Amino acid sequence: MNGPNRHCIFCDLIQGAAEVSVCYEDANAMAFMDIQPVNLGHTLIVPKKHYESLKDVPRDVAMHLFDVAVTLAPVIQRASGCDDMNIVVNSGHQAGQNVFHYHVHLIPRRAEDNFDIALPFEGSTMPDRTFLDAMAARIIAGLRDPARQAAPHTTRAVRAG
Repeated sequence: MNGPNRHCIFCDLIQGAAEVSVCYEDANAMAFMDIQPVNLGHTLIVPKKHYESLKDVPRDVAMHLFDVAVTLAPVIQRASGCDDMNIVVNSGHQAGQNVFHYHVHLIPRRAEDNFDIALPFEGSTMPDRTFLDAMAARIIAGLRDPARQAAPHTTRAVRAG
């Protein structure tokens, strides 16, 4: 939970130990209003079981959360009066995650909200096609790796000698 012996605010919310404005709940997921919204209607969807980041979430749980997102998005758009929506996952510290309980943001958007997830990134340049092809080949090879399915979530360093 957010590292050794850290407590998780989302687990508190799920367990009813703190105030939360819930807009959806089922046996495996809960959706509630973000208390620092980009716009009114900004919703967080969380698994009820604690998973720190995308790499920790079982596939069926991740798919269920996305299904909840697809169900809620048009309802939030109608309720907020926004036509556009960002669906965002920040997975890991370097990706901007600041609560380490996996969650999906549904962010209704307005033209004047000044919130930006700028893609393409201004600081990037188009790599040589050979680098793009090489990365695609590495990903394909990783998907085909028979040990990928059998590998545990954690790895240990083995020292030779």
